[in-house]
Amino acid sequence: MSNIIAQMIEQISKDKNVDPQIVIAALEDAMVAAARKFYKTAEDIHARFDEETGIVEIFAVRRVVETVEDPNLEISLQEAKEIDETLEIDNTVEMPKPTDVLGRISAQTAKQVILQKVREAERQNIYNEYSEKIGEMVNGVIKRFEGPDIIVDIGKTEAILPMREQSRADAYKQGERVRAVITRVLPVARGPQVILSRTDPQILVRLFEMEIPEIYDGTIVIKSAVHEAGDRAKVAVASTDRDVDPVGACVGMKGSRINSVIRELRGEKIDIVQWSEDIAQYAANALNPAKISKVLIIDAAEKRMEVIVEEKQQSLAIGKKGQNVRLASRLIGWQIDVKSEEQKKQEVLGIMESLTSSSTSLSELEGISDRIIASLREAGIENVERILELDEAGLREIPGIGEKTAARIMEVAHDLFEEVEIEVPEGVELPTAIAAVEEETTAETDEPQAEEQEPEPPVDAEAPVVEETPAEADEPQAGEQELEPPAVEEETTAEAEGGERPAETETQPEEDAAE
Repeated sequence: MSNIIAQMIEQISKDKNVDPQIVIAALEDAMVAAARKFYKTAEDIHARFDEETGIVEIFAVRRVVETVEDPNLEISLQEAKEIDETLEIDNTVEMPKPTDVLGRISAQTAKQVILQKVREAERQNIYNEYSEKIGEMVNGVIKRFEGPDIIVDIGKTEAILPMREQSRADAYKQGERVRAVITRVLPVARGPQVILSRTDPQILVRLFEMEIPEIYDGTIVIKSAVHEAGDRAKVAVASTDRDVDPVGACVGMKGSRINSVIRELRGEKIDIVQWSEDIAQYAANALNPAKISKVLIIDAAEKRMEVIVEEKQQSLAIGKKGQNVRLASRLIGWQIDVKSEEQKKQEVLGIMESLTSSSTSLSELEGISDRIIASLREAGIENVERILELDEAGLREIPGIGEKTAARIMEVAHDLFEEVEIEVPEGVELPTAIAAVEEETTAETDEPQAEEQEPEPPVDAEAPVVEETPAEADEPQAGEQELEPPAVEEETTAEAEGGERPAETETQPEEDAAE
């Protein structure tokens, strides 16, 4: 019997890959549970397996005391002396219990306890072993299907490949071999503890290590890898040896190396990207196969950038349903906005227009009286920008404003705008093509042509010509009288009746006289 028990313990420890002492402890616990169920006592029952004899001993432990209060847990010193004269107060006494009286039910209980303890030990061993292999790739055989999930035999245990971790390009059959990476290991579970994945980017890294020796020995380093399983992937690589081209080494002769990875991933397209410390160059490489015109860093703290491309390259840079720019953004860890040169041009022009379109109140005109400002507002002029649009000739047509007043208003308006500085927000930068277009537009707008100069007003031959000396133009003479506003009203009335308006004789309102 002893040989049978010892052989069973050894066999179980080998089959379940557990320590024999764990099996012995499970056996002792099972015998204690069976004894408690049979004796139905409150005694402190223990069990001990004798490895030499192969016998499991069951006994109740009692503490030696002067006065017994609980006979199930305590024994008097006198009774203890009868068992062993060397016993003293606070020593413990083992009271043997027979095991041959334990029946079939107790044996079933012991069996269940042993199986449970061994199963827990087995799971703990699996957790300890595979928790150190997270991120590694394993080969397995598809054993069965449990709904949408797949149970894979990976050798020492069974793993599960959940539906969310399956590639949509894969077609699985029972008995087929499959490669996957370990993503998680559950500490306690009734079913498989090891979780596999075919969508995790680590599968790209492991496949590259298997197919490309330079990556395995560290000559080429994979900086980042992202993919959308079954569709497209991007892998950023860098070389520690300047004589080794990382992209060419990964592709191989006529694509032999990369084709092996593509076949394993069921035809998934893979873009191999040259890694760069310059984030702008890195972003341009990540957006391959699109050609990038310019990269603008919008906010370095929040990792936001804009990529400018030609009109015909915009759809290629964005990709189908935004896939290319989405993968590139995940690869470099920055938010990428793709814009065409025309879109960027319109955006910048809109910003510049909004910066210059803010109206300036007429009250900002220093040295201009309230009466003149009221006349400007009556004529429909509400801001200084409108004054600059009308120019001095347009101001002279407003009732109550003469030539010198108009010149004064224009001078103050120009001085006011010379003091205004337009600040372009940070990150707004024009591509070369946009800047060239703006320079051309500015040149056409700012440089007046000779034939477009405003002609001089016609001089009425019958009207008396009054010559004005410089002194008279700049400041009024001592004896010069100011004309009242009714004189201006009479001129306006004469024009309204259809009569010819005589040439102005430099009759200015009191504002000119004050000047």
